[in-house]
Amino acid sequence: MAESLSGLRRNRIHRALSRPNLLMGADRELVLITGLAAVILIFVVMTVYSALFGVAVWVVIVGLLRMIAKSDPFMRQVYIRHISYKPNYKATTSPWRRY
Repeated sequence: MAESLSGLRRNRIHRALSRPNLLMGADRELVLITGLAAVILIFVVMTVYSALFGVAVWVVIVGLLRMIAKSDPFMRQVYIRHISYKPNYKATTSPWRRY
């Protein structure tokens, strides 16, 4: 028994293939979308106050997104899957059963 266990083949799993795709410590797509919204706000209004407000809003939102990613890096995907579920399911033997 001990000989068969020592003959097991081991394969490395590289971290780059298994870790979540984050940008600045938060979900990549959400950071890019909030950055785009902040840039649009800054360049559409074109005042100093809008620039300060856009940067401040972006920094706050990225901070919140980092807290979310620290809790669960895949929370956006989990939430999207969660809202696609029905609120309740009928008690049947199969989802494909005819009523």
